[in-house]
Amino acid sequence: MKKSLLFFFFLATTISAVAQMVDPVKFTTSLNMLKGNEAEIVFTATIDEGWHLYSTELGNDGPISATFIANKMDGAETVGKLKPIGKEIEQFDNMFGMNLRFFENSAKFVQKIKFTKPTYDIDCYLEYGACNDEMCLPPSQASLVKKGTSPVTTEEKKPETKEEPVKVAVEETKAEEKQDTTKVDTAAVATSDTNGANDLWAPVIDELKTYEESPIDYSLAYIFFAGLIGGFLALLTPCVWPIIPMTVSFFLKRNKDRRKAINEAVTYGISIVVIYVTLGVLVTLLFGASALNALSTNAVFNIFFCLLLVVFAASFFGAFEITLPSSWSNKIDQKSESTTGLLSIFLMAFTLALVSFSCTGPIIGLLLVTMSTQGSILAPTIGMLGFAVALAIPFTLFAMFPSLLKSAPKSGGWMNVVKVVLGFIELAFALKFLSVADLAYGWGILDREVFISLWIVIFGLMGIYLMGWLKFPHDEPEHRTNVPQFFLGMISLAFTVYMIPGLWGAPLKAISAFAPPMNTQDFNLQKVAVEAEFTDYEEGMAEAIRHGKPVMVDFTGFGCVNCRKMEAAVWTDPTVADILNKEYVLISLYVDDKTPLKEPIQVTENGQQRTLRTVGDKWSYLQRTKVGANTQPFYVLLDNQGKPLAGSRSYDEDIEAYVNFLKQGLNNFRK
Repeated sequence: MKKSLLFFFFLATTISAVAQMVDPVKFTTSLNMLKGNEAEIVFTATIDEGWHLYSTELGNDGPISATFIANKMDGAETVGKLKPIGKEIEQFDNMFGMNLRFFENSAKFVQKIKFTKPTYDIDCYLEYGACNDEMCLPPSQASLVKKGTSPVTTEEKKPETKEEPVKVAVEETKAEEKQDTTKVDTAAVATSDTNGANDLWAPVIDELKTYEESPIDYSLAYIFFAGLIGGFLALLTPCVWPIIPMTVSFFLKRNKDRRKAINEAVTYGISIVVIYVTLGVLVTLLFGASALNALSTNAVFNIFFCLLLVVFAASFFGAFEITLPSSWSNKIDQKSESTTGLLSIFLMAFTLALVSFSCTGPIIGLLLVTMSTQGSILAPTIGMLGFAVALAIPFTLFAMFPSLLKSAPKSGGWMNVVKVVLGFIELAFALKFLSVADLAYGWGILDREVFISLWIVIFGLMGIYLMGWLKFPHDEPEHRTNVPQFFLGMISLAFTVYMIPGLWGAPLKAISAFAPPMNTQDFNLQKVAVEAEFTDYEEGMAEAIRHGKPVMVDFTGFGCVNCRKMEAAVWTDPTVADILNKEYVLISLYVDDKTPLKEPIQVTENGQQRTLRTVGDKWSYLQRTKVGANTQPFYVLLDNQGKPLAGSRSYDEDIEAYVNFLKQGLNNFRK
């Protein structure tokens, strides 16, 4: 019930996509000969929209840097450092507390080398990291293996050291397909099963699929619904509602044939839809998916729209009117009268859009701003479709059933109340955009308790206004609070009281998508800690067997921003923390852990041989082969024999869904 009520305060929300195997960065490699005895090893990347590839030398405390690594350089040696080439973006990241450099769309990395022998044998790779707004890849590699004749004419003798990796093939078939000569990664798989018959590394991809429901993109449905609500709210403003009876009457008087009048009114409604959907399409074409993703964290963009929404709110409060030049609407109106047919009806609809702009403009602005930061290329179009449908419905219905006009409420002071309430909501959303800019630059001026304090004031004043204890310039002096206003005022004041405990660290799940993260809270009485006791898969599974508990495997990374967001926003919830600490053995596997393995491990994956050299390589390989994913964060619930207990989860700050996920695993384990 609480979330249903809050939806009317917040016009848009989205659900994160289900994590899966992705390949957003595609590399081509080449060896380009230069003058003399020098050459360049070139790694050229094509990056999918919405993803970014990190640059070089970001430091040990940051995400995965692009790094050149040579397995073998026989007859050649490196000259200088790896050089990034392309449009490098530098941006402060609040989670790491440092400036990060990365590329979008395309990038190139060049390593210069010098030949030292007449022949060369090169085996090298570029290690890199990539992220989008919802997930990160583990450390990935782009390889170059090349042999040939170099320009060097005299061979230089150099000592060679060659480390032969332990050649151990890893089983990629299911446990039931094993034979006595099973090829298993013995360095990775421990005999933690007392009978010695269970393989903790056996793939469970098919079993996981039996738990997964078909993914449905609810976010676009929510965006359409948000646009629909925005349209209905716009109907109740004094710029739109009074026009409805006048327009419908015009169509009925224009044609004595009622059927023809209804057809024209329907055409009028369709024209409204076309006009506003065109606006959404223009926003989509101007920005595009990658730009929309970039805008969602761009400080200048967020500050600009924060100020824009404050201006819109001031307009709704009655400080001034935002209107388009009257000459525009007059010219369009004159044109509609001088033309006939469909064009005249379309021009009349366009006149409505211009005349009502002072009321609909702020609502459209809020919708477009919110939707464009979702990173979806369809969001603005779908949102405007919902908005336009809501505006078009009354014109069509009243034209079909003119008697309804008599029972429709007359325009009056209640419309100004709607405008003022929308002004408060615009002001609340403005703080959300300012919060994004504050986090991006690390200013620390809008910490969580400051943000919540301002929302308490905003929604408290809104409740006071609805109760009739606060007046604005456009309010009628004799206006009294009616029954609907009274109940809305109660809801607003109750919501205000609900937020007060957040000043002392209460999770406030209902506004967690809007408020700054918990780690910005200076004064927090809700100290709930969840820390993984194990960072080794086999050790954690052995502990689970000893205590008869299920396991949650957390595939994470030191440089995974969204992993930290989940830990701050979801794991701090008391219910989630209680379940994880008491009911599960939590194993966090860091796929970017640079700790070298005692011995390199050679594995076969997708028909190709590769070498696992670090602990992170090992856990990344486990994630790909066992659960069929390569993004972080990624959560899997297993019994202590390595079999899944529920579906997987990735980045999604829906705490209730996360609790249900954990409980489902417990119930299946107990069965």
